[in-house]
Amino acid sequence: MNNAVVTGVSKKFGEVTALHSIDLQIGDGEFVALLGPSGCGKTTLLRLLAGFESPTSGEIWINHERVADGSYRKPPEQRRIGMVFQSFALWPHMTVYENVAFPLRHQQDVPDAYRQNPRERVAKILDMVGLGGMEERYPSQLSGGQKQRVALARAIVFDPSLLLMDEPLSSLDAELRMQMRKEIQHIHRELGTSIVYVTHDQSEALAMADKIVVMRGGKVEQAGTPQEIYYSPQSSFVAKFVGRANFVKGKWSDRETFIMEGQDIPGIRVAHDYSPFYQENVLPVRPDQVKLRAWQDGTEAIRGRVKHVQFQGRELLYSIQVGGEEWEAVCDIRDQFAFGEEVAVELHV
Repeated sequence: MNNAVVTGVSKKFGEVTALHSIDLQIGDGEFVALLGPSGCGKTTLLRLLAGFESPTSGEIWINHERVADGSYRKPPEQRRIGMVFQSFALWPHMTVYENVAFPLRHQQDVPDAYRQNPRERVAKILDMVGLGGMEERYPSQLSGGQKQRVALARAIVFDPSLLLMDEPLSSLDAELRMQMRKEIQHIHRELGTSIVYVTHDQSEALAMADKIVVMRGGKVEQAGTPQEIYYSPQSSFVAKFVGRANFVKGKWSDRETFIMEGQDIPGIRVAHDYSPFYQENVLPVRPDQVKLRAWQDGTEAIRGRVKHVQFQGRELLYSIQVGGEEWEAVCDIRDQFAFGEEVAVELHV
């Protein structure tokens, strides 16, 4: 069952078209990440779902109700949507309790039990986000991570049917971002609320989402599970933007066999769908799909030479010269090769 449906939605700002006929379905309890570079339209789409903007054409349905089309827009406070902003957007003159309790007074369709006993509900949600006992503090007395937790608590306190998050972790440092990822995943499991999460950080999308929607130039480039997006990219843009990719040159002899250019080796058998790359005569290969071993004369393998080595803790990142190309390979720390060493390269795709 779908919690929200976007059908043929376009959005123009003057002469500029920010979104081109977008179709999107968000299932009950699904975590959907909108991923793409700046200016691709992901925040515009989020604002349309929230009710801050009206679509130029198309329809938006939430909980089986049409909330917007080219001539009608239901106000945000009537959509039962929670929103977490990049900037926290807390009221500095209000305590943590007052900030979190605000939607219980102003949102429509708040359960009676929450409206009648707001202190109990706010205390429960603050415990859930790790801020129990901080009700009387002001935002100025909180760290960045604590402010983001307050913003998250405020967005979920009234049990929204849809939670929208606009790059909520981008202003936090790396360690806090990792911690908050876990917190958001935990809350998602606890509440089962559908989430639409805007980010330009591909590792964030891969780590957290059930479904990733990759956007480019106001259009959906590809939508699928993190595994589908990573291992079966449907365009060169997706292969480059979501993780890194080596583009191996050659030709396709059939749907499952790629003949590499300039190497006297048998065809490379592939396990995924690479049909979008048939015309380009390339095979996208992720660095972790490249395996290295010591070169031995007579070996029937791709011949390469180590051009660069970066130590990454549990793994090593190699740059390998193969003919006129330079490939990236991520290998286990046990597979150590020196600069300038010849290696046999295997592609496991």
